[in-house]
Parts: sequence; structure tokens; C-alpha cells
Amino acid sequence: MTSTDVRSAARPDPDQPMVDIADYVIDAKIDSQEAYDTARYMLLDSLACAMLAMKFPDCVKHLGPLVPGGEIPGGARVPGTAFELDPAQAAFNIGTQVRWLDFNDTWLAAEWGHPSDNLGTILAVADWLSRKAEKEGGKGLTVRDVLGWAIKAHEIQGVYALQNSFNRVGLDHVILVRLASTAVATAMFGGSKEEVINAVSHSWIDNGVLRTYRHAPNTGPRKSWAAGDACRRAVIHAINAVDKKVVGYPSALSVKTWGFYDIAFGGKEFQFERPFGSYVMENVLFKISYPAEFHAQTAVECAMQLHGQVKDRIDDIEKIVIETQEAGVRIIDKTGPLANYADRDHCLQYMVAVPLIFGRLTAGDYNDDIAADPRIDALREKMTVSENPQFTKDYFDADKRYIGNSVQVFFKDGSSTDKVSIDYPIGHRKRRAEGIPVLMDKCESALRAHLAQDRVDRLMALAADPAALDALPVSEFIQLYQQ
Repeated sequence: MTSTDVRSAARPDPDQPMVDIADYVIDAKIDSQEAYDTARYMLLDSLACAMLAMKFPDCVKHLGPLVPGGEIPGGARVPGTAFELDPAQAAFNIGTQVRWLDFNDTWLAAEWGHPSDNLGTILAVADWLSRKAEKEGGKGLTVRDVLGWAIKAHEIQGVYALQNSFNRVGLDHVILVRLASTAVATAMFGGSKEEVINAVSHSWIDNGVLRTYRHAPNTGPRKSWAAGDACRRAVIHAINAVDKKVVGYPSALSVKTWGFYDIAFGGKEFQFERPFGSYVMENVLFKISYPAEFHAQTAVECAMQLHGQVKDRIDDIEKIVIETQEAGVRIIDKTGPLANYADRDHCLQYMVAVPLIFGRLTAGDYNDDIAADPRIDALREKMTVSENPQFTKDYFDADKRYIGNSVQVFFKDGSSTDKVSIDYPIGHRKRRAEGIPVLMDKCESALRAHLAQDRVDRLMALAADPAALDALPVSEFIQLYQQ
């Protein structure tokens, strides 16, 4: 931590965590084939989630310019639409689309989050820079470039999350989206290390938004556009640092009384398990089968396995016992009335009840019409949720990163199902071989439901030809998603 006399106006050296980020985004060379392969699937999956979100009016109403008439011909494009916008507003749009259904990738540790949220910034900036360069006779970015920036954004967000719990001080995990996106966007705009540090210092000075909208009794849809908001702010910080040459604040973290550590982090410095590399992208978790908060993914799988045994005995159920990790108890163990879809997709009991009854869990199952089925709340009232210490231990084990859950159903006649327990879901690194074909089915289905079929054919052909996809100009790639 930088030590300074509070009376002195002498500028201190930059805080080391900000220097480390600048060194990484400017100097690091990513040579992990696994990271690039995973990033490719992450990109395709995230845009599939964006296309799925276009079926939901509450998402679509957030898209477009901030005010009517705010479109920019030749600007950054928003997939699934005809909008062309400034890069900051485009970042908000794309980030909102990717995140809306809680179906994009996930990272779980001391802090939770969704590293592909950063694509809002990366794709908007990449398309903006590429179209500008091509208009001026130059060469734009390729998809390979986007993958490289995504690996770095994932790494910054994920490495910070390993040992630093922002949720425990009441801050939302999108603070790390803003951090990672700010650093990467500044580098994409051609910023120097000093300018990256300056931009990142502004990101920390912003402090963080509260988690109020993710928890009972205030859970609401802001959680679906919060990451987009962080992406937009990141682009503003990057442009300010590179184009407007704003000054930075070198001890934004460590300065006594006024810095982030003292104001927002209980006076503690950040802790780091490992240096930046490509670990996070290699180990990221995909949401493949169910649009459910990730701590519940294996619980949903358990419920799906039990559906056949209970579907005809719903009225005979006496109790349902769910065991989960400590984080699952803290985030999604929820009783009482659920006010909206955002409340429901963060309720462990709801996400178990629906597959037990219907044998499915889709984005539409969080809507009011499905939630009105009285059997759902009746089952919720029969559920008990508790922490399984082994699930919690395996959750934090760096070699496992499990997200275990178990479900067992007991009937009024004294009989019961077996206790079904699953340590990690299909989207886990340990199930990649099983998961990727299912992930690509999810992708193709989402694209065919929203885009012209010839464009989907081209995208799926590119997905099967990594070299061709990597070499594709970003401007052409985004065009394939346009309406």
C-alpha cells in the first residue's frame, strides 16, 4: 500500500494493482490454445444469449440510442438490431443483451460474476474502431483480436474475484466488469500503460453499485442491465484517458480516508491467488442447459433427474430437502412471494420446483403466467435449504471449483426418492467434451429463432472452422448478426 503524508500534495507512485493491470493488458502475450478455443465458444454462446434476449420486450425496450435521434451512421452496431450507435451506448446495449437472461458464462469464487459481460465493451469498441479504420482505408480488428481481448478481460475480472469478496461489503460484482472493461478498452483505443492506469483509477473512484437489486426483498430487473451500465462507463473512462488525456489518481485505492480500500473495503488491501495469465478463460463455467443463477445449476439437474419419479405425485409430496453451498444459501435461498422474473431466477426453490413439476426450466418459465401455477409456491413451501460443508469446501478448492447441490423428495406415505447429488454441471471444465456439443445446439437454436437462415448457416460454418472464424474481420462478423 502506498504510504503518504495526508498533508502532502506530492503525487505518489501508482498503486501496484493498477500497475499490474496495465502491464498485463499492454504487454502480455496469450499463447494458450485452450484459452482461445474456449473464448471462441464463449463468444458464440454470448451472442446466442443476446439473440434469445431479443424475444423479451423488457430487454428490447432498453436498446437503441439514449434519446431519439441519437444514432450514428457508421457507428458501433448492436447485434440483432439495425442500430448504429456511439461505442459507449453500443456497449450498454450489447452488455444488456448478453446478460439479460442470466444464461451467459459464469465465474464463481470469493466473488461471483459473468466475465462475458465484458463483451459489451469489447465488441462495441472493436466494431467502432474497425469501421472507422476501414472507412479511412485501413484495416480493422479480426475475431482473433476480440478473443485475445476477451481472454484478458476474463482474467482481470476472474483473478480479482478469486480472493476478494465485494459482495460481503455490499457491492455488486459488476464493479469488476467496469474494471476489466476499462483496462481492456483503454488498450484497444491505443492507450499507453500510463493511460490504462489513469482510466483504471477513475473506475475505482466510481466506487461500486449496491447489490440491493439482487437480493430479497428488492430483487428486480436492474440486475439484467447492470453489466451493460458498467460496460458503458468503461468506454467513457477509456475515451477520457486516451482522447481527452484526463489525469489519473495514483493512490485511488490506498490513500488513507479517501481511497477505495478505506471507503469501501474495510481498510483491507486486495489479495491475489495468482498472477494474470489465461486461467479464468480456461476454467470458465458455461450455462448450457438452463437459464438459472449458477449456484442452482446442479440443483436443476438434480430436479430434472427426479421429475419422472415425482411428476404424478406432486400432491403427495411432504417435503423436499435441498443441500447447497454456502454461497447458494446466501444468494438464492428465498421464501415468500416473488415479485417478478428477476426475483424468480434468483430463487433456488423456484428453480427446483419448476423442473420437478414440468420437467424443464426455460427463460419463459420465469414469466408471470407460469409463476401463477399454484403448484410452484406449494412446493416451495415444502422445501428446506441448508449448507452442505463439503459442497462449500469443493466450491473454493482451486483444483475443483465445484458447484454442488443435492435434492431429495419425501412423500406423505413415508417413501422417498433417492438423494440425487451432482458436484458440477455440464458447463464445467471437467465436462467440456460432453458440454460443447450441447452448447453449440443452444447457439444454433437461438440464432435460427431470430436471424435470417442464410446468416445462421454462415455462422455455424464459421463455428466449425476456427481458423476461418479467427481471421474474419470484426465488421463482417457483427454484420452477420444484423437485422
